[in-house]
Amino acid sequence: MGNTLIAAKNLTKIYNPGKPNEVFALKEANLEIERGESVIIEGPSGSGKSTLLSLLGVLDRPTEGQVIIEGEAVERLSDHWMSRLRREKIGFIYQRFNLIPGLKAWENVGYPLIPLGVARKERRERACDLLQRLGIGHRVEHRVDEISGGEAQRVSIARALINRPQIIFADEPSSNIDLATMEGVLRIFMDLKEEGKTLVISTNDPFMTDSGDRIITLSDGIMDEIIERQL
Repeated sequence: MGNTLIAAKNLTKIYNPGKPNEVFALKEANLEIERGESVIIEGPSGSGKSTLLSLLGVLDRPTEGQVIIEGEAVERLSDHWMSRLRREKIGFIYQRFNLIPGLKAWENVGYPLIPLGVARKERRERACDLLQRLGIGHRVEHRVDEISGGEAQRVSIARALINRPQIIFADEPSSNIDLATMEGVLRIFMDLKEEGKTLVISTNDPFMTDSGDRIITLSDGIMDEIIERQL
């Protein structure tokens, strides 16, 4: 592909290698993702979806194989440069939100900007702008333990967008929210795609699956099928 943003080559992840409880979480996955593409990763619980996302999103290192982002092999990077890559180019929406309970909504959203040296005033302005766009501008001063699950999901999405990433990963984004909230989240994802963002979403939800340009099926850590959709 001529416009590849991220690629996986023979990507393998083994937990507890060489031990009796060794687990092959992912086996020789090969994948290329283009800029502006929306890719759905589906499969049952334990199939390797979250593992694949964490490797592509540079949250973990593979046991074998390569992740290549914009032509650069991630395994050659130090932990420091991996962290910098995440901060500058990647947004990650976690399944359980991973928000900091004692902080306000805007403080959670702006938190990733602190290591980048962004001043508090600018962090607040950028965070409030995103929260307003996502329909919860009235919650910016509320602590995240004072808001609903659907609102917390939107805070999580805003935090993933605060660094203006090129690629956004979402791990089971519909698993902890109701149908109405899920429809709103899907609209947000569609808007992001129209803005040219690259989306990689793991899900078991048919409602969410229908939004992808491509659907990748995982089973027992093996990439079974890649479906190109005509949208």
